[in-house]
Amino acid sequence: MDQKRRTVLAGLAALPAAAWVSSASAAEPLKISHQFPSGSDTSGDFRDQLCRRFASEVEKKSGGAMKAQVYPGSSLMKVNSQFSSMRKGALDMSLVPISYSGGEVPEVNIGLMPALVPSYEVASAWKTADVGKQFQQIVDDKGVVIVSWIWQAGGVASRSRALVAPEDAKGMKVRGGSREMDMVLKEAGASVISLPSNEIYAAMQTGAMEAAMTSSTSFISFKLEEIAKHLTTGRNKAYWFMLEPLMMSKEVFAKLPKNQQDIVMSTGAELEAFATQAAKADDKLVAEVYGKAGAKIYDIDEPTVKKWQAIARATAWKDYADKNDNCAKLMKAAQALL
Repeated sequence: MDQKRRTVLAGLAALPAAAWVSSASAAEPLKISHQFPSGSDTSGDFRDQLCRRFASEVEKKSGGAMKAQVYPGSSLMKVNSQFSSMRKGALDMSLVPISYSGGEVPEVNIGLMPALVPSYEVASAWKTADVGKQFQQIVDDKGVVIVSWIWQAGGVASRSRALVAPEDAKGMKVRGGSREMDMVLKEAGASVISLPSNEIYAAMQTGAMEAAMTSSTSFISFKLEEIAKHLTTGRNKAYWFMLEPLMMSKEVFAKLPKNQQDIVMSTGAELEAFATQAAKADDKLVAEVYGKAGAKIYDIDEPTVKKWQAIARATAWKDYADKNDNCAKLMKAAQALL
């Protein structure tokens, strides 16, 4: 017994230090951070559900060799720190609207570009199209790996009157949600209000703001149906589409054994169908919730989308393409899908 023990210890001592570190790291659960409300694998905000399903699946597929812990509601770190932390290897994974990091990486602002993605059909085409390949490479070069492509439509909740077409925006006080959306709204004649999403309810309630744009799921979470009289949905077409992928630090990903890297990527890809179905379901649910509360419901058609695109092309799209060569190439590739 002593001889066997000495042989094993001698073998371990001969391993390089990196092998010891890699083995120890592999035993630690992956930390997945997001800002959305906590739920379960089958209920609550679908973005939280997706993270929990990812954790369950990778553990099952790896036979318990991989584990992951979900930290909802910004309980691990602040929202705007997540992308930067992944780049540095300080955070393992996050599900976050990628345009939040546009100040750090200008190219990712295309993830919330007005009217550039008008439907889930166009959104789903991005991943394998030229624009998606370019985008993935840019994000990868910045130290982050896209694990699941998640797109979510949004719309407008308003108190005073409906905001469907660009001409409706004139004179309204509107929260657009991004610099690019604000540019389009200003061109349409609106007064832009900039504030965090968790302040939308109070601002609309006091009259400081007449309308707000955000995702269907967030409209449900914020309970704006209590004060909104009009809702423009994203269940048909939309001029507000957000890319909020599940991502992993490239540094963390590179330390995983090849079989575990394959598990991460295959699981992420498998969950994309769930995300699309859940997002579409929320587009319908938000209309039901607001309709029952007495709000008037409006959908967007193709001619209306084209009106928004005409304004965006001359403002937000041009501004984005002028930033650098990467942005110009991405914008050209994205428009090829329209």
